[in-house]
Amino acid sequence: MKRFPFSLLRGALLAILLWSCQEDPVTIGDKIVGQEPFVNGKQVYDVFAFNKNIEAFPTNQLPVYQLGVFNDPVYGRTRATITSQVSLPPTTGNQFFGRFTQFREDTDPSIPDEEETVDEVILYLPYFQKPNSDRDLDGVIDSLDADPDDPNSDTDGDGLTDAEERSRGTDPLNPDTDGDGTGDAEDDATPINIFPQRRQLDSIYGKLDATFSFKVERSTFFLRDLDPDSGFQDAQPYFSNQNLIPEFASDVLFEGVLQVSDQEILIFEEDDPDTEEDESLVVAERIQPGIRVALDPDFFQQNFLNKEGDPELLSNANFKDFFRGIHMTLTPLEDDVMILFDLTQARLTVNYTHKATEAEEVDTIQTSSQLRLLSGGGSQPITGNALNSLVSDEYPGEISASFASANNAPEENASRIYLKGSGGTYAELELFDLLGGGEAINEIRQNNWIINEASLVFYVDRERLDAAGAVYEPPRVLLYNAETNQPLYNVRTETNLEDTPFGVFLNYDGNLERSGNQGIKYTVRITEHLNNIILRDSANATLGLSLTADIRLAGVSEVLLPDNTRKQFPVGNNITPLGTVLIGSNTDPGDPRRLRLEIYYTDTDL
Repeated sequence: MKRFPFSLLRGALLAILLWSCQEDPVTIGDKIVGQEPFVNGKQVYDVFAFNKNIEAFPTNQLPVYQLGVFNDPVYGRTRATITSQVSLPPTTGNQFFGRFTQFREDTDPSIPDEEETVDEVILYLPYFQKPNSDRDLDGVIDSLDADPDDPNSDTDGDGLTDAEERSRGTDPLNPDTDGDGTGDAEDDATPINIFPQRRQLDSIYGKLDATFSFKVERSTFFLRDLDPDSGFQDAQPYFSNQNLIPEFASDVLFEGVLQVSDQEILIFEEDDPDTEEDESLVVAERIQPGIRVALDPDFFQQNFLNKEGDPELLSNANFKDFFRGIHMTLTPLEDDVMILFDLTQARLTVNYTHKATEAEEVDTIQTSSQLRLLSGGGSQPITGNALNSLVSDEYPGEISASFASANNAPEENASRIYLKGSGGTYAELELFDLLGGGEAINEIRQNNWIINEASLVFYVDRERLDAAGAVYEPPRVLLYNAETNQPLYNVRTETNLEDTPFGVFLNYDGNLERSGNQGIKYTVRITEHLNNIILRDSANATLGLSLTADIRLAGVSEVLLPDNTRKQFPVGNNITPLGTVLIGSNTDPGDPRRLRLEIYYTDTDL
């Protein structure tokens, strides 16, 4: 039988309703008016939830890497290190330094030895920043602004508004920008824009001024790009449970104590003694907040510049095989801190000088060569290779007991749902019953309901989280088809306010609803999914529930399960260290927080 199109049915009903408001209801018919055909209602159905565990996940070519220590009071500590390849800058041929290749220097008598010498080597890892963190555009981030909605507020109390200070080039967070004892409002000789801007940092879990030991070592482990088991056709997977330190570490390139800072890093000009102007007050470069350290220059002199003309620099493949890469370790000194980085934005810059002869005069020229960890990102594929090693504590007994038994005992419908990122735990859900839900689906069809909204509401287990202590609550969850690994939102019909992890797919939702600073629930709307089942005979598939660092990441990767089998799993769960506990469905039937499928419908009585 041909099914009447759902959209036409709703349109026809709406037209009847509008017309009935304008005409005498008697003209519609006594029978229809008397029976009140359009009745709105709500019905709830059972949902069965099962906790699942992941042993490890592939960590090479991730959009985000974790570094440091994260202590989840429910799930325990996770320690993350990074091992990354180091790649040559893109060139059209053999890598060389200065103006001439080493071959020209060796064979052409007219070309003197350029004597390339490393001055410094800088490793830079920028922090993530929150977008749109200055609502009134006065140059002060909202978290520090006296009034984030008023550009005429005076945050530092110096008599100048924040907007005026931005225009004048003085610091709106310091009443005396140049520290000369005269306040900015009275000082007409303050050098402009000599102060570091402060930024709203993101993806740092711990104190925003945490101190930590940062260590960079040479890696002796070769990160292979292609998998020989696939005939070198597929990428070589490296899993999060592979720990390469200290076995594959050699030279220490940097080790020191750092502190998280939200301030820009300013590089000033060198003062020219032959001019009256003080160039040291001129900012040559503004670098966004991040980790920026100087690595051992002698190591790079020996293993990079001195290799000019040798086979190690003939190709990027040769260089990666020779140099291998670097290990990065972040060890908190007081409170634990975990920092997320985009390695495609990292830079390893080798600044060096070389000699050049111009008209019989020898000049010393400064230049640089920029090595990369990963490349690409955004809309481009990520190239290069980096391994995120994660070592986690054993889960508490209550969590371990919620997974399927090793003795093939049947899984139990969960009273608590355990969700943890970093490839930790997730849940699978069955709607209606464990047999496909045929009886409930047929009942809905026979009732001729128009389904206005269908939702799964996941309440946070506040008792469990509050008993554990301070918890970073995940801001969003992902519900997806566990059989096809496709998300349940429809990109073409979604509502988006801004292109951020929390400003897109707002019909689908999944964002954490809070009361004060505490999470209450996550609501995920699956109206289109359920209409596909009821109206279009789609399969009532098993659903998956996981965390996600960014719901816009729709890709999957092959994770390793405890029994050494593999399955496809949403990649967004792998790059967040957070965890939470939700109320399941195997609870007191009278508990209003119990997980159930909620359907809001219109009964057409047709």
